[in-house]
Amino acid sequence: MSRVQILTVEDGDGEQRLDRWFKRKFPLINQGHIEKLCRKGDIRVDGGRVKANTRLEVGQQVRVPPLPDTEAPSPPKRTRVSDADAKFIRSCVIYRDDYIIALNKPPGLPVQGGSGQSDRHVDALAEALMFDLDEKPRLVHRLDKDTSGVLIMARTRSIAAALTSSFRHRQTRKIYWAAIAGVPHPKNGTIKFGLMKAGGHGARGEGEKMIAVHPNEVDSTEGAKRATTDYAVLAQAGTRTCWAALIPVTGRTHQLRAHMAEIGHPIVGDGKYGGSGQDNMGDGWGAQLGGDISKKLHLHARSLSLEHPVTKARLQLIAPLPDHMARTWETFQWAPSDVPDDPFEEDWG
Repeated sequence: MSRVQILTVEDGDGEQRLDRWFKRKFPLINQGHIEKLCRKGDIRVDGGRVKANTRLEVGQQVRVPPLPDTEAPSPPKRTRVSDADAKFIRSCVIYRDDYIIALNKPPGLPVQGGSGQSDRHVDALAEALMFDLDEKPRLVHRLDKDTSGVLIMARTRSIAAALTSSFRHRQTRKIYWAAIAGVPHPKNGTIKFGLMKAGGHGARGEGEKMIAVHPNEVDSTEGAKRATTDYAVLAQAGTRTCWAALIPVTGRTHQLRAHMAEIGHPIVGDGKYGGSGQDNMGDGWGAQLGGDISKKLHLHARSLSLEHPVTKARLQLIAPLPDHMARTWETFQWAPSDVPDDPFEEDWG
């Protein structure tokens, strides 16, 4: 059993959750144990009680209670990445400098491990993205498993803190491309339904599904959070489907998917929110177009614009469409070169 320790939050460790900081220092302790220690007041920050999701600041002092020897600090275990996986994840790199790496994440590859996920995910494969540095890149935001596109990683702890703060304070601009069922009217608009997690945690992942809440009822609905999405129709194929640009003004779980489904225009291939058995005959609803159109989710993080954390230059990152979406775009003769990088800054439509 270890003794009580008082550890100071160092430069580069600020702006992160207490539980994540704790697990980096003590890799063998699990989430449940951390939350229990917080509830009992055994873990304290600057002498005060805290929750596991409390954000730490540089210079704060964290009280670490006695821990079993099996939970004493130990260096993080390095994951052995196969040569094939190393080649694969490096092929996804679309930008790299001394501070950040940007990937075009393929659909179907999880960003992190978790319940029901395999050990093959971006965070594990990041060991192959160290290049000339001694530490692996760190995740600073997320994409759903089936969503493709731009994913930023920080190459040092201090850069991770800066980027995390940038995402939290909405200093980045993310534009997604999607094929959606039908054509929404008006063709440019804003969706403001709140979102809350569905009840239950069944085998089908009901606990991860979001329910839309009318904006007037968000404040009175327990667990609901406000959410805002901007959309713009860029091209259409009759009334059956259209190509839309989407901006998640807020960053809620499954926000774009839940919002588009709520207005009757789910994203093509979205079995969770659009119904896997629904055929699309036009004017909305039905997430499957049939024919030669892939049944995979048609949602892609096309671009991400942000201020570089060191140079302060504006960085614009663009990711090409994944194969299944590129085939759909070709089928409908939608050409990426025909639309502006940011249609929300143009007089579009």
